[in-house]
Amino acid sequence: MNGKILSFSFVLMALLLASCNSYKNVGYLKGVEDLSPEQLAQVKPLAPKILPNDWLTITVNTVNPVVAAPFNMPLVPMINESLGISSANQTVGMQTYIVGKDEMINFPVLGKIQAGGKTVSELEEIIQNGIFPKYITEMPIVTVRFTNYKVSVLGEVQKPGVYAFPTEHVNLFEALAMASDLTIYGRRDNVLLKREHADGTNEYVRLNLQDKNLVLSPYFYLQQNDVIYVEPNKAKGNSSSIGSTENLTISVVSVLVSVATLLVTVFR
Repeated sequence: MNGKILSFSFVLMALLLASCNSYKNVGYLKGVEDLSPEQLAQVKPLAPKILPNDWLTITVNTVNPVVAAPFNMPLVPMINESLGISSANQTVGMQTYIVGKDEMINFPVLGKIQAGGKTVSELEEIIQNGIFPKYITEMPIVTVRFTNYKVSVLGEVQKPGVYAFPTEHVNLFEALAMASDLTIYGRRDNVLLKREHADGTNEYVRLNLQDKNLVLSPYFYLQQNDVIYVEPNKAKGNSSSIGSTENLTISVVSVLVSVATLLVTVFR
């Protein structure tokens, strides 16, 4: 009887160890708590570069609004999408500047300005210096914002899609959270990141979501138009050619075989 109990204990222990190993395979940033405050302090979001086809809102403000008016595009009425018409009491929205393929925008009074390849703060400074002191006698406050700051998340996630963010400081896990996290079939150790640079070139990088040093990587914080692709693991690949009915049958048979093996081991 003691031998049967011992055999049963070994089988139960093996099942528990298999469960523990499976759990370890889905964790993120293992050991990240071991990173020192000095290491974490060095991690700073990179200022995104403006790219062709980006949409920008640009506002110029001064103490006297009349002085700044020539440098701001007029507000436009927001269309009621349900009716397809505008109404008298609706809100108005700011017009956007679209960065051309030549990396230029056409700004009021100043004319053509190169925006592509610049950061938001760099473009703000260029516009400020173009306006003051040539056109006005006080330094204006210029605010530039992206209106199409978006990231695409594809592959083995719960909700693949293109996600827009109200901020320019978005990290990899925030984007994955928008997609409701990886599925159980997603590879945590080999996520592909595609990044487009201001000169039109593309960069492809493999990232390990389980590596604590990911938070120190220049790819931890995302840039606009980044694409994240989560590859399927071997389990998903092996089951991709099996239909749902066949998959259910195999699962049931596997469970029955496991139970039968356990019973034979215990009562032998």
